Amino acid sequence: MAMAGLDNTLKEPAAVFAALAQILYSAEDSAEVYNAICSAAVELIPGCDHASLMLRRGKTNVTVAASDEIAAYADELERATGEGPCIDALETDLPQLESDLRTPNQWPEFAQKAVSETPIRGSMGFRLMVDRRKFGALNLFSDTPGAFSKDVADQAVVLTSFASVAVTALSRGEDSDSLRRGLASNREIGQAVGLLMALHRVSEDKAIDTLIRTSQEMNVKVADLARKVIVDHRSTLD
Repeated sequence: MAMAGLDNTLKEPAAVFAALAQILYSAEDSAEVYNAICSAAVELIPGCDHASLMLRRGKTNVTVAASDEIAAYADELERATGEGPCIDALETDLPQLESDLRTPNQWPEFAQKAVSETPIRGSMGFRLMVDRRKFGALNLFSDTPGAFSKDVADQAVVLTSFASVAVTALSRGEDSDSLRRGLASNREIGQAVGLLMALHRVSEDKAIDTLIRTSQEMNVKVADLARKVIVDHRSTLD
């Protein structure tokens, strides 16, 4: 299946992105958008207890949002040790996944500090692309060993790809109408397919099948969260 055929075949992912967009439309500035992405990650991704968003500013990786102090501190540990899921996601095309940091893994120093100084036991990192540049990464952390799996990562890929579009719009100073047009173009769906191909090392056809199945599973949950956010936002205006 060619990427050009996405418009006609991926209705489920499009529905998920449309619901996620409703969460961001209630935000008033970039800080609220970044925090909404982290909050959505904790609400939507199974086993995710903490989330952070790290963006590259020149040669520095800056945490622009975190769901809580634990996620923010985990980012500090990554910068201090020079290793971790977010840093690796920024440098490579592969999603980063370690389900149990207590076992030997690719980030020994970060893992040792995270396990000894925080409740974090599992982590994932996913790059954000803006105009084909590695612009940032979404960091997800679990307090439960083994909670993160490739199936869970599939759902994180969907959210990450949506976040890439939102961050792109913000980096260009675009408004919500521009974001709507970006979502309609299915750029983020193409990014999701690419991440799933890298994560599972499968063909484009297989990745598209995974994206459709994952989106079907997420759709109701995402829509419910979007409605809740909108209701909460409106109540603050009354």
